[in-house]
Amino acid sequence: MTIENPSRNEIGTILKKAKIIAVVGLSDNPERTSYQVSAAMQKAGYDIIPVNPTIDQVLGVKAVASLKDIEGHVDIVNVFRRSEQLFDVAKEFDLIDADVYWAQLGLENEEAYEFLKNKGYTVIMNRCIKVEHALTRV
Repeated sequence: MTIENPSRNEIGTILKKAKIIAVVGLSDNPERTSYQVSAAMQKAGYDIIPVNPTIDQVLGVKAVASLKDIEGHVDIVNVFRRSEQLFDVAKEFDLIDADVYWAQLGLENEEAYEFLKNKGYTVIMNRCIKVEHALTRV
């Protein structure tokens, strides 16, 4: 199976509807891509939920240890973990009330993709949410 992302128009619609983005692997180091991308999305008006068991807070928001620790609905789960860890994150994603599983640029995992697509989820892989946000002019 080949990973097929939604069209750019569909991604634009997803980003227009979304308000809350949980970021798995968000670092509190401003030099890291996860921090820079999340800061840009926060500045663009999204609520960011840091998901990282090794930090207390980042971008002024208290971090949670796992997706299961989030209270309430999540629109997008944006994943900054190595490709081989995407399936474990996908299994946890399936346990919460979230709409879109988004693996950042350079990250793909067919097992995670098939698992989530077979359950009817929207899955985006190997795309940068910040770049897509800019390209779709949300």
